[in-house]
Amino acid sequence: MQAKGVRAIPKNSDPAVPATDDEIREKYLERAIRELNDLGHELSACDRCPRGNLMPIQGSGHPQADIMMLKYSSTPAEIEEGVAFYGRAGNALMKSFKRLAIDPMVVFGTLCVKCPLLDPEAAAPDCVARVAEEIAIVQPRMIVAMGEDALDVLNELELPLADEVEMLPGEIQRLTPTVEALVVPDIDDSLDEEGSKQRFWSAFRVLGEWYDELPPY
Repeated sequence: MQAKGVRAIPKNSDPAVPATDDEIREKYLERAIRELNDLGHELSACDRCPRGNLMPIQGSGHPQADIMMLKYSSTPAEIEEGVAFYGRAGNALMKSFKRLAIDPMVVFGTLCVKCPLLDPEAAAPDCVARVAEEIAIVQPRMIVAMGEDALDVLNELELPLADEVEMLPGEIQRLTPTVEALVVPDIDDSLDEEGSKQRFWSAFRVLGEWYDELPPY
């Protein structure tokens, strides 16, 4: 993955021995991995949602990704593997990334409703709101909200200094001073019919143009 920009030097750095950029990036990466693991353990231990003996579906991808894919709820394949974007959606996205020359190593994917529920609306609001913690850990530059339900959750998070993102598929919008947003159709609803595929691609390909314009690291 192309490394993200460094924001600050860790407080425990020895001022007499300046850390290299690579060492600083490695420390940030280690912290992100640790925090995502801790969040995963907390979600697994949570009993607020009626998921029975099934485990929550964890996010997948690089823990310091530039792009976060946000989908509302899980598919049977994701439930079986316990990993977000496993199966048809993940395969379709990988093909799309290749067409757009986007490195998959700059992407992290997660779900709003992480528990495998027959009715996603039964998820505890506090659990859904923990998407904000993932955003704070990963610190993406772009969030791709897939479908109106995912967009509603994103807006309801009330991130610091956030603007409301409108349902305007294919348009780059400001979310916060450091994060932009792109709304696309729900990929799970877009794979079975040619017209739906075209509408998804028409909105999603804007991500490639945005990625091409990222400044060098």
